[in-house]
Amino acid sequence: MQMSHFRHLSLFTGNGYVKGRSKVVQVLWVMVSSLIVQRIWCPSRLRVRVLRAFGANIGNGVLIREGVRVHWPWKLSIGDNSWIGVDVWLLNLEQIAIGQDVCVSQSAFICTGSHDAKSRSFEFDNAPIKVEDGAWIAARATVLRGVTVGKDAVVGATALVVRDVPAGSRALAPLPKQQWRGSEL
Repeated sequence: MQMSHFRHLSLFTGNGYVKGRSKVVQVLWVMVSSLIVQRIWCPSRLRVRVLRAFGANIGNGVLIREGVRVHWPWKLSIGDNSWIGVDVWLLNLEQIAIGQDVCVSQSAFICTGSHDAKSRSFEFDNAPIKVEDGAWIAARATVLRGVTVGKDAVVGATALVVRDVPAGSRALAPLPKQQWRGSEL
């Protein structure tokens, strides 16, 4: 017996999503990224130069560590003296704008892409992300589509951010619930 369900992925069209470069440039980027940019032996200065060559707008003094994944460099800007840590994933189907003196720590995930859950064909529901000057996105934090992380704000380790984080504030992951059994922790 076949079950009826709402979502039909065979109807997906991808309408509204513009990749921004030809298929040849996209393929070339994927190859260069996986073979050079993400590798531990590639120095940060070379990573920055390669990203700029593919259209990224990157300021002076930017440090990009190994394992960093950038979906489309032509949809990325990073201000002066910012740090992008080991294994950060910038899934930028739309623009990601990172300000000056921003630290994005290890394994953080910044994702401009999503899907419309109300769409039978599961169409894209993407939106840009902005990280303002002096902000810190800590290890393994996730920032999702359409969010602005304000000036000098902190997104704590493992936090999930789905709304704007006001300037100077902190968005922290929930603390674990501790249970006690007799005298045990």
